[in-house]
Amino acid sequence: MTGGLLRCAVADGVATITIDRPDKRNAMTAAMWRELPGLLAVLAADPDVRVLVLTGAGGNFCAGADIAELPTINKGEGAHLSTRAEEALAAFPKPTIAAIDGYCVGGGCQLAAACDLRFGTGDARFGITPARLGIVYPGTATARIVRLIGPSAAKYLLYSADLVDARHALRIGLLDEIVPAEGLTARITAFAGTLTTRSLLTQRATKEIVDAVAAGEPFGDRVAYWHDEAQAGADAPEGVAAFLDRRAPRFTWTSPRA
Repeated sequence: MTGGLLRCAVADGVATITIDRPDKRNAMTAAMWRELPGLLAVLAADPDVRVLVLTGAGGNFCAGADIAELPTINKGEGAHLSTRAEEALAAFPKPTIAAIDGYCVGGGCQLAAACDLRFGTGDARFGITPARLGIVYPGTATARIVRLIGPSAAKYLLYSADLVDARHALRIGLLDEIVPAEGLTARITAFAGTLTTRSLLTQRATKEIVDAVAAGEPFGDRVAYWHDEAQAGADAPEGVAAFLDRRAPRFTWTSPRA
C-alpha cells in the first residue's frame, strides 16, 4: 500500500506507516488525520501484520498539525480529527512502535504517545506547543500524556511549549530507548522482528490489560477472558514444547475466538 502523504508498506510481518510530507516537517493536514484511522483498520484486520511501526520521512517524525489548517482542524467536524486518529492508533490491537527522528511536536507527540513504544535518535526533539498558539490540547491526548509521563512532566511541556531533547524525553518516560541516528532503522527492524516471533496472543492480552491498568479501569474480567483464550489455543502448548525441545516456537494464534 503506497501513495498519498501516508505511505504504508508491509514486509516480514511488520507494517510501516511513513508520514511523508518532508517539506513541512511531516505536519499533518486534515486529510491526513482523516485517512489514518481507515488505514489502521485495514492493517489491524490483516493477519500477516504482526507489528506496526509509525515513522516520518526526511529526518523528522511529525511537526504536528498543519498550522495553516488549524481553523479547519479546530472547528466543527475537524475538531475531532486528531483525536479520532490518536484513539485509532492507541486501540490498534497489535504492538505499535514510534520510530522518531527530528521534530516530534504537538500532534506528533499525540501520535507518538498513542504508540506502545517510542524509540528515538539523539537528534529527536519533543514539544507540546498549544501555549504558543492560545489553543487547548485535545483532552484524550492530555490524559494519555499524563498517564505516560506524569502530571508534573506533562505540565512542564504544556505550560512552557518548549522543546526538550532526547535525553530529557528518556528521563521522563516519553522515550523508551535512544539509538544513534544512523542505527534507528536497523534497531527498529531488529526489535520489530523479535516481536513477530513472540506470541501475539500474549501481546494482545498484555496490551489490553496494561492499558486498562494505566487508565484506572477494571481489568479482572479481561484477565479471565485472556486466560481462557490461552487455554483454548495452541500457543501455550507450542511454547512449552519448543522450550523443552530447545527450538524456536512457531506460534499460530492470530485473533480471538468468535
